[in-house]
Amino acid sequence: MKKFILILGVIIILMILTPVGLLYLAPRQATDLSLYVTRRLAGLERKTLSLTTGETYVYLEGGRGEPLLLLHGFGANKDNFTLVARHLTPTSHVIIPDHIGFGESSRPANISYAPVAQAERLHRFVESLGLSRLHIGGSSMGGQIAMTYAALYPDQVQSMWLLDPGGVWSAPPGELQALLKKGVNPLIAADTDQFAGIFAFVMSRPPFIPRPILNVMARERIENIELEKRIFREIKADNVEGRIAGLKIPALIVWGDQDRAISVKTAPVLQRLLPASRVTIMEGIGHLPMVEVPGAAARDYLAFRSSLS
Repeated sequence: MKKFILILGVIIILMILTPVGLLYLAPRQATDLSLYVTRRLAGLERKTLSLTTGETYVYLEGGRGEPLLLLHGFGANKDNFTLVARHLTPTSHVIIPDHIGFGESSRPANISYAPVAQAERLHRFVESLGLSRLHIGGSSMGGQIAMTYAALYPDQVQSMWLLDPGGVWSAPPGELQALLKKGVNPLIAADTDQFAGIFAFVMSRPPFIPRPILNVMARERIENIELEKRIFREIKADNVEGRIAGLKIPALIVWGDQDRAISVKTAPVLQRLLPASRVTIMEGIGHLPMVEVPGAAARDYLAFRSSLS
């Protein structure tokens, strides 16, 4: 009996230590496993698609219903929408690409990364998937690109979901603008500590991510730093206001009232530009509502979608 108890104890200890050991001894594999499980729970599958122009998109896809294209923000990737997608795939055909220039997608050096160019590439991507009409959502830079896509192809966009979107630069500046004037960009990471600092800057309620996994995630950003600096300049130089003024596509504008990157005071400015829009302000939330409170963000969006029908 004592021998059995001893063996059982060893088994229990090994069960506890194995994931911890994997996390610290093989953080890349632990990160890949975590992403795989999270995507599977959301009903998403990783896929690739190459355009005739040579760029390759890596994207997540899953679910049933009307197509919903979700676009991540600056410095992020497709997995920014994985947590919220779990609530969306039961009723929507969800497609989440890495923008060209980010994540696992192509990073050509000799192309434009301005929102118009990105929207045009995404349109070719959507056509390659055989889709003609869709709903579109975007976070931060992704919202800027989503609005541009809708302005360029209004007959193909059924609705917009705009999560703290960029591109409305006439609005009152936020904390990011003040830091940029001092020569500091808190959205750019040159090392793992700076990457951890980005999380603290963009989110009031960030999800817990073990430091070894956070460091793996940081490497992608650090390796891409020069291209990111260039892309940041291109999106800051682009103002969507003239492009979208009067656009009558139904839109849900969502803003965290603690957003330090783009002031919540931008929401009413954007609402005036989009006559068929409504605004939701999320209290205690920062720049990434779909990451900080994915369940609440999804409920809000699903209610909006229901109201359209």
